[in-house]
Amino acid sequence: MMSESVSNIVGKHLIYKYDNGWQYEIYVKNDHTIDYRIHSGIVGGRWVKDQQVHLVKLSSTEEIFKLSWTEPTGTSVSLSINLNERHLHGTIFFPRWVMNEPQKTVCFQNDHLDEMRRYRDCGPTYPIEVIDEFAQIMFVEDCRANDESIIACASSELPSSYIKRLN
Repeated sequence: MMSESVSNIVGKHLIYKYDNGWQYEIYVKNDHTIDYRIHSGIVGGRWVKDQQVHLVKLSSTEEIFKLSWTEPTGTSVSLSINLNERHLHGTIFFPRWVMNEPQKTVCFQNDHLDEMRRYRDCGPTYPIEVIDEFAQIMFVEDCRANDESIIACASSELPSSYIKRLN
């Protein structure tokens, strides 16, 4: 059973834009899994389903949550999401190999898990590049939990207006 404390973010679908211009999309599928697409930035075009995450609520009175995970690439991510104020803070820890050759990760990761792990294991890992940015949440919708249709294709298959949605 899902903790009452995280139930308000489960099923949320967000599109957000970092201050550096990178645009991302995330769907909180359940209390331990997300799907996401990266629309722009050094790994724009990458998309992932069923990423295991650690999810907690940071405030007992406000809708502030933290999602953290490590990808098969060796990249680690931590997002602090404030739903009330519609902003988030993201920290991405890119291993050196991703910074050197980001195009290797631009794919539907689920079809390339062994390949991503091989790249990770070959490295180099260090120095790690830390991207530390604030983002504005441009679009929020409530979806049901575990909906496989929310993020189901590459961003290149979406209409150009998709990422421009605001509410």
